Amino acid sequence: MIQQNATITTDDAPKHHHHVLHHLLDLPLTTVSELVPYSGLIFSCILILFFFAKHYLLESNLLPKLYGETYTKLDIVNRRGFLNHHIAGASKIICLALAIYPFFAVVCAGKNLHSPYAPGSTATLGDVLVVASLWLVAMYAFELIYRIKISPIGIAHHVGTILIGQSALVLGLDPRLNRDVDIEFIICLLWGAFDIISEFWPHVAIILYRVYPNNHNFLRKVFKIACISTLFGTFCETVITMFFFGSLWDRWTIDFKIATPVLHVVFTIAQLHGSRVFWIMMRRQEMLLREEGEGGERDLEGQDGVERLQVPFDTVGKEKGNKDGNGEGVLGGGRPLSGVLPDCESR
Repeated sequence: MIQQNATITTDDAPKHHHHVLHHLLDLPLTTVSELVPYSGLIFSCILILFFFAKHYLLESNLLPKLYGETYTKLDIVNRRGFLNHHIAGASKIICLALAIYPFFAVVCAGKNLHSPYAPGSTATLGDVLVVASLWLVAMYAFELIYRIKISPIGIAHHVGTILIGQSALVLGLDPRLNRDVDIEFIICLLWGAFDIISEFWPHVAIILYRVYPNNHNFLRKVFKIACISTLFGTFCETVITMFFFGSLWDRWTIDFKIATPVLHVVFTIAQLHGSRVFWIMMRRQEMLLREEGEGGERDLEGQDGVERLQVPFDTVGKEKGNKDGNGEGVLGGGRPLSGVLPDCESR
């Protein structure tokens, strides 16, 4: 069995000390972390934590107390989606808190994955990054299992993220067979970082949609921010990822030189689709605002002796059989249809 923290020398990695990322070019070929062989156990423990949070904290206590009838009157499909957005949002905050220091320490500060997390600590930077990556992967696995309906783009994104994240760990079990193990793991972390940052607000947007379905002006602003944040995140992700990828060109094997850009293009298309849907949702709120204003003008005309034409508020924007992009139906209880919801985790 391979010693997990043993350094494997190689002549394949060239030394470019003038390079802006020279410390990544010169990283020794080692396993990502000694925790990698136990990743299945860690993954299982995180899923169990999600179950306890769902069953004992959110489902029966916290959400009913916080949102009241807004939550309890949702049908089972919408209720599960609403709860999942809370778990996903909280999970991304946890992942960001865990990974932000070790990620920048490895990428920018010249440390490697086996550097101590803190002076005198037995935990390494790689250990913490492995836990953070497994947490993100478990979050998507939980959603695939828990949600009743997910859009095809959401399914493709989640399955792809799970397989890529797990492959980055498994392929590093024997670094002698894959000399890209360290930088491959780092570029996966880079994708994950943008996934967390740029796609956090969409979770908030959908929660706010459920809480304030009638406040169209507010939702218009919320969806506009969601559209801009995902679009700007996609742009920044492309620039930084491709800079990172090109800067380490000499370290990549031919299969990763082909696979990495292809995967990035696929994720980018999915993320741009999400931005487009939020743009449509924003325009939908603008249309509902105009219809609201027209209804108010007709009410005033009725008071002046002109025939009063009322537009029932609970039918504004309602379309027969319309469902949101998550596959979730519109809110019950006479609430207006405030927009077409996207799968806000899709990229």
